[in-house]
Amino acid sequence: MEPDVIAMSLKELQRLPVLEAVLKRQTTQVEAAFCLELSTRQVRRLQGRLKAEGPKGLAHRSRGQSSNRAKPKELRAQALALIRQRYADFGPTLASEKLAQQHRVCVNEETLRRWMRSEGLLAGRRRPRPHRQWRERSACRGAMVQMDGSHHDWLEGRGPRLVLMGYVDDATGRIYARFYDSEDLPAALDSFKRYAQLYGLPQSVYLDKHTIYRSPGPRRYENRQAAPVMQSQFERALGQLGVRVIHANSPQAKGRVERLFKTLQDRLVKELRLAGVKSLPEANRFLGGFLRAYNQRFTRPARQAGNLHREVSIRLLTQALCVQEARVVANDGTIQIQRRRLQLLPPGLRPLAQKGVTVTISPQGRLRVLQEGRELSYRALPQPQERRDTGPQPAAFKRRGHGPGDWRPGRNHPWRKNYAPA
Repeated sequence: MEPDVIAMSLKELQRLPVLEAVLKRQTTQVEAAFCLELSTRQVRRLQGRLKAEGPKGLAHRSRGQSSNRAKPKELRAQALALIRQRYADFGPTLASEKLAQQHRVCVNEETLRRWMRSEGLLAGRRRPRPHRQWRERSACRGAMVQMDGSHHDWLEGRGPRLVLMGYVDDATGRIYARFYDSEDLPAALDSFKRYAQLYGLPQSVYLDKHTIYRSPGPRRYENRQAAPVMQSQFERALGQLGVRVIHANSPQAKGRVERLFKTLQDRLVKELRLAGVKSLPEANRFLGGFLRAYNQRFTRPARQAGNLHREVSIRLLTQALCVQEARVVANDGTIQIQRRRLQLLPPGLRPLAQKGVTVTISPQGRLRVLQEGRELSYRALPQPQERRDTGPQPAAFKRRGHGPGDWRPGRNHPWRKNYAPA
């Protein structure tokens, strides 16, 4: 006959010698209650079980049985079947939301996490090491906005690869984002203009040292109070609007926008997939409703109630958020910009010769010529024809080396007729 196997926890097993000592009258119930951190009533109850049933009476009565609050097996099977069919790469939190919204299957995210882990549907994720230094959030909304661009296959091959330009308010976590074809200067200027029209101008913008946002030239200073001489177009535009630009020395320094992209690359990608988005215009239309729902759910109140965003007119935004290039007018009244020649139109054409003008190019490509704040009229001149290849040159005119001074005329060349040896 096989011996009985009793499943007991370590805590229950440690009670056995103490209760046996009570039964043998080697100690009192009060001392046993103090030792086991139980009440004397519970000690008497356990003492009665041990006397009647033996050591197995100390085991928990519910061990080996399903909980009274356990979910029905049919519900578990339905939820796991839907996850395998439609949400195989979803995390427990997002999968729980979609099951409730789309299929009216309500399962707590932690319960779903246990089910998915037991079925091998949840891959373990290694937690990143915590950063060595923590920076407190800004006190007021609009004091600092973190900005960056995320390169990712947002449409999962259904359309072109896009870049998401994202903004995170440092105090509240409220986000703004928009899709573009690439992370370039027009995308940065256009996205910041849209953010400023929606919320206002922040006090500062925290971003990385990409050449779009920071000039790669040397950071020379004329004196300690002066601004750097070398500025990127983005720095110049925000400085003109009175917005301070702060460059992070590492990705961890602007961790909130980096963590935002990690969240969106999981959550937003799946939402775009469920909506069947396949193009850039469709992605931006879908993004509007997604951002409203995201901010309504995840935005947190700031430590102080103030709002440091500044109102700004569209005219001032348009004037500042553009590319500005200085040019000198030639004697014939023309200027050159982006491999284009522009003919300035009368009146006042002659006085502008050898004078400086400012050429502005908007993110949409509109070009304006300004002289001391006054817009000048112009017309684009036709592109000069490219020099045609006239075929192989005569042997006498071929270079013998690779440098500009390596060519030498032959002995019978006309240049040498007066210098021929006797």
